[in-house]
Amino acid sequence: MKIGIVTTWFERGAAYVSRQFMETLQSLGHEVYIYARGGEEFAKGISKWDLENVTWNKFLYSPVPTDIDRVKFENWLDANEIEAVIFNEQQYWQPVLWVKNKKIFTIAYIDYYTDVTVKLFDVYDQLWCNTKRHASAFEWHDGMQYLPWGTNVDLFKPQNTIIKKNEDKVVFFHSAGLNPYRKGSDFVILAGIELLKQGVTNFKIVIHTQTDLLKFFPELKGSIKNLIETGSLEIVKGTVSAPGLYHLGDVYIYPSRLEGIGLTIAEAMSCGLPVIVTNEEPMNEFVDLNTCSVVNVTERKKRKDGYYWPMAFVDIVELSSSMIKYIRNPEFLQEAKINVRGYALNNLDFNKNKVNIQIALDKLFERKINIKVLSKVDEIDRMFTKYYFLMPKLSRKLFGFLITIKRKFFR
Repeated sequence: MKIGIVTTWFERGAAYVSRQFMETLQSLGHEVYIYARGGEEFAKGISKWDLENVTWNKFLYSPVPTDIDRVKFENWLDANEIEAVIFNEQQYWQPVLWVKNKKIFTIAYIDYYTDVTVKLFDVYDQLWCNTKRHASAFEWHDGMQYLPWGTNVDLFKPQNTIIKKNEDKVVFFHSAGLNPYRKGSDFVILAGIELLKQGVTNFKIVIHTQTDLLKFFPELKGSIKNLIETGSLEIVKGTVSAPGLYHLGDVYIYPSRLEGIGLTIAEAMSCGLPVIVTNEEPMNEFVDLNTCSVVNVTERKKRKDGYYWPMAFVDIVELSSSMIKYIRNPEFLQEAKINVRGYALNNLDFNKNKVNIQIALDKLFERKINIKVLSKVDEIDRMFTKYYFLMPKLSRKLFGFLITIKRKFFR
């Protein structure tokens, strides 16, 4: 089967999801073509991403998230004789309708949906849900397929096998990425301060971030400096390709407020790091409670963009207590590091799950679009895109002009 994947395509979690789908589908004998939609940036010229089967969307100054140039996109569909298209986090609905109009199967990788848009996914022929939480939100769709997520256990494997002694510092690794707030980086910092208050000093937190934490959390500037000065915190800033920096840690601490999947949780476990996560789906779906820890939620809040699931806030004292469990029990930590890798090999190997993808493709059928849903799709697109919907070329030019002026005069 000739399958297209419409996705962001550079060093980012969503792109790694698409890459994993691509490699799995290729191993099943399918021809896979990538349409690099763009967004924050392109990875043109980077050998890891600039592959022969990749077509790059035009760089668009657009007010519309996940915008696509229609002419180039439809030429790509025709030239490669695409039979099915997988959309990864597509928020602009018109491209899905363009594909449907060509009688090509449409598949949505489920990650982002709001209270308003959840029912609009009825326009897709099939939905791929990689977590139980997503599957529960789309039980009503007769094309919903639950495909449990996993990771590349050959790429993500243990490197840090040092045996800890009581006097050694236990290193807690945390990935803050581009959105430290969503990933609970502030909770990690506050938990570190709580440990110091309790007189616990034989620990270190390593945070890998792609943004400036001091600017992101100005209210925590004093806490961050305190942890650094006491040797309890190291911040690594920059973009690092997979398998990343998991080897720097003994335990992965990830009290995330909200996740679509929680890719780094499976990756860390595969690297032999027991994890501390929020006791909320989907974060707690991956963990082995014999080696890992879950931290209870004290509060839930809806996000401003109306995302379907609420954010979860953990208890800081309980978070710090979970850290102490590994700090004061080096024998348990060492055993957990070995056992969590075994758990990942048995339960989180995405290569073992690929049979589920083929089963899903075998069930693929063209669904008729409900007229009411189609009308709602157009209504939503018009609401969020305003004049762009009617005049895309002019809107892009005006938006590009405004961006240029902003960069030149309002830095």
